[in-house]
Parts: sequence; C-alpha cells; structure tokens
Amino acid sequence: MKHTASKRVAWTGMLFALCMILNYVESMAAPLMQLAPGVKLGLSNIVVMYALLFISKREAMVLVVLKSMFVLLTKGAITAAVSLGGGVLSFVVMYFLLRVCKPTHLILSVSGAIAHNVGQLAMVSVLLGSSFAMAYLPVLLLSGLIVGAANSILLGLLISRVPFFRIQTQDKEK
Repeated sequence: MKHTASKRVAWTGMLFALCMILNYVESMAAPLMQLAPGVKLGLSNIVVMYALLFISKREAMVLVVLKSMFVLLTKGAITAAVSLGGGVLSFVVMYFLLRVCKPTHLILSVSGAIAHNVGQLAMVSVLLGSSFAMAYLPVLLLSGLIVGAANSILLGLLISRVPFFRIQTQDKEK
C-alpha cells in the first residue's frame, strides 16, 4: 500500500515526537547509568531503524535531520553537528546493508550504532582540526556493539508486542 503524503507526514511527526520523548527519558536516566563519557543508549535510533525498515528511507533520513535540529535547539551547534555526523553515517551504513543483503535486526542495529559513533568522532575530528578524538574509538566501538545489541532487542520487542508498531508493519506489507 502506497503511503499518502499526509499519512507520511503524520507518521513522521509521531515518530519524531517519540524520538524526542526517548531522548528525554535517556537524558534523565543517564546519571543513574554511569556510562563512559560520550556513551549513550541511543534509544531514539530505534525509531530511525523502524522508519528505515517499515516506512521509507526518506522518512528515516528526515528523522535523522529532525533529531539533529532538535539537538541544535536544545544543546547547541557543535553538539548538533556531532549528532548529524553520527546520524548520517549510521543511516548510510544501515541503508547500504538493507540494499545489499537482508541483515538481521542485530546486524543492522550494531552496524548502525558503530557507524553512529564513528561518524560522531569523525565530526569531532573535523571540528577540532585534529584526529586526536579518534583515540576514543575503542571505547565507542565497544559501546556501539553493546548498545546496538540492546537496541536490536528493544526493536524486536516493540515490533512483536506493541500494536502501534504492528499496525504500521502490516500496512507496509500490503
């Protein structure tokens, strides 16, 4: 079933609102989790994966840009640039994987998380004019592996147990 323009806008708006809520929840839980500096759960990336898998690449990319614009408004230009760098590379890697093979949610999520971390470090390196930030790559690669696996599990649970996600999935399959 082809999505009408108004239906796409409505879904994108709802998914973006969900991204903002997840970002807020994550920021509230971060002090309790004592993760390494720069390491986040990336819960809103689950929404981007969902959009990429079940809506369209266009809406998924719009979510990446909207998330970065939200960061611009709430945390500033540098953080927004870092967010955009990570989000775009993550999107490109996940989209490429979906085009060339049928990856599991685990492979897709872990690859996206690792790419997001690499994209963020690359943007920090550009902004600093130095590759010094890449020294933190081992920490972020490990965290990408762990967080990507956790997000894959959450995505699977959402798709299988939450009617909101099943309805959209069924719409795309028709």
